[in-house]
Amino acid sequence: MSYIQIEFKSHRKEYFDNKHNLTIKRGDNVIVQAESGVDLGRVTQTGDQIPSDAAGKELRAVVRLANPDEIERLKTNRADEEKAKEIIRQKINKFALKMKLVDAEYQFDRRRIVFYFTAEKRVDFRALVRDLASEFKTRIELRQIGVRDEAKRMDGYGPCGKRLCCTSHLSEFVPITTDFAKDQGLQLNPSKLTGLCGRLKCCLAYERDFYVNTLSRFPGVGSQVKTAKGPGEIKHLDIIANKVHIKHLNDDEWETLKLEELAHFLGIDLDEIHGGGCGCSSGGNGCNSGKCSTHDKVEAGEIVNPLKDFIEKESFFEDHNFPKPSL
Repeated sequence: MSYIQIEFKSHRKEYFDNKHNLTIKRGDNVIVQAESGVDLGRVTQTGDQIPSDAAGKELRAVVRLANPDEIERLKTNRADEEKAKEIIRQKINKFALKMKLVDAEYQFDRRRIVFYFTAEKRVDFRALVRDLASEFKTRIELRQIGVRDEAKRMDGYGPCGKRLCCTSHLSEFVPITTDFAKDQGLQLNPSKLTGLCGRLKCCLAYERDFYVNTLSRFPGVGSQVKTAKGPGEIKHLDIIANKVHIKHLNDDEWETLKLEELAHFLGIDLDEIHGGGCGCSSGGNGCNSGKCSTHDKVEAGEIVNPLKDFIEKESFFEDHNFPKPSL
């Protein structure tokens, strides 16, 4: 069984079953089964294994390749959608509804037209639907979407200069919170962290796992430590350079140490903690082998954070009358 991903208007994508084993390649225009009738879209992906986000769903079938006349008819539909948008805007004002029209999309066979809109609250649009049905003589569907879906349909470019992630490659949205920014040491500046949709940028999730995993090896900011220059407090962590910046309490002087050097003062063997000799690197480069004794213990639930586990269970700090760093 082969599966086809089809893209429709405004980057709406769905998976379909190529049950007739048609010879189809990326870029082809095809006719597919719709909820009622048929639709026309462009092939963006083909394969024999169904993606996880479509697994378990009942997929409709690809009917056949579209002919030139049908492709021209699709262009006519797109032009008529712009006219439909003007009509519904007038009727929204007529009924004084607090909703913002985003887009309109005809099903290829024109058995249905979907109007996408945003609204702060639930909207009673039953009278509007009846009026639209008499106007367009087809099935009317009004679909309320969120501001992130609005940005996805409208398309655009982010401050990075690239096309919006939600339009170019994201298949679904994941919840993004300010914790994603905090974990990466970013300033909570709304103008920097929000996207065109007004919500936190989706890209805040891309590197978060790296930062969280790497930070688990470091003592926390504010921890009291003692080095060769005396007692001090950790003020900043540079996880990219694998360094810790310490401000000494006696003379307000600053000292920068590599994580390995700080671990030496604390009596911690990072190589041993991170499965030395089996592929893990104490230089912050991660695990080359992808598997070591520490990973086994983490997966088994024996330890969650190796450095934290050491600090909480070892007697080093009590033996030397030294306060435990906070994590």
